[in-house]
Amino acid sequence: MYITCLDLEGVLVPEIWIAFAEATGIPELKKTTRDEPDYDKLMAYRIAILKEHGLGLKEIQDVIATIEPMEGAKQFLDELRTISQVIIISDTFKEFATPLMKKLGWPTIFCNSLVVSDSGEVTGFKMRVENSKYTTVRALQSIGYKTIASGDSYNDLAMIKASSSGFLFRSTDKIKADNPDIPAFETYDELLSAVKSAMN
Repeated sequence: MYITCLDLEGVLVPEIWIAFAEATGIPELKKTTRDEPDYDKLMAYRIAILKEHGLGLKEIQDVIATIEPMEGAKQFLDELRTISQVIIISDTFKEFATPLMKKLGWPTIFCNSLVVSDSGEVTGFKMRVENSKYTTVRALQSIGYKTIASGDSYNDLAMIKASSSGFLFRSTDKIKADNPDIPAFETYDELLSAVKSAMN
């Protein structure tokens, strides 16, 4: 029995922080897990910038409400779910992901949560589990599933490498060059075909 594990941002929806950076005119917030492998360091950096500019959860959610899934993402997900169980494993937060899950037809997502003050200030975050993507894939394998994984960033590499089949999707040239053993795809049709082949 297979479960396909997908990253969210950069694979199915645009990068939330990049969209927020563009909406607010704060270019420092464009840094993502494609640029910074240390997620704790990245989030501390983001929270400090939010505090500096007096921005909170509401302002981020207002931008997220305008984000649409990538072209073809929902159709890809719908077709993928006819041949495989699918879990989205993301380092984003439930406070960000819920409206996007609605637009994608409510797929299952495992993600994290923010710590937000009564005033709406983002003061911290709670990871669901350490090394969440790798840990989740290993947990699924421990209960008898074979995993297929795909993502675009540094924080996806562990789950991709730990899976029976793994693929990069719309990743950076550097990540692809540093991981030449991982097949890399640019279109949903290619990724869907790869998943189908991996299951045969």
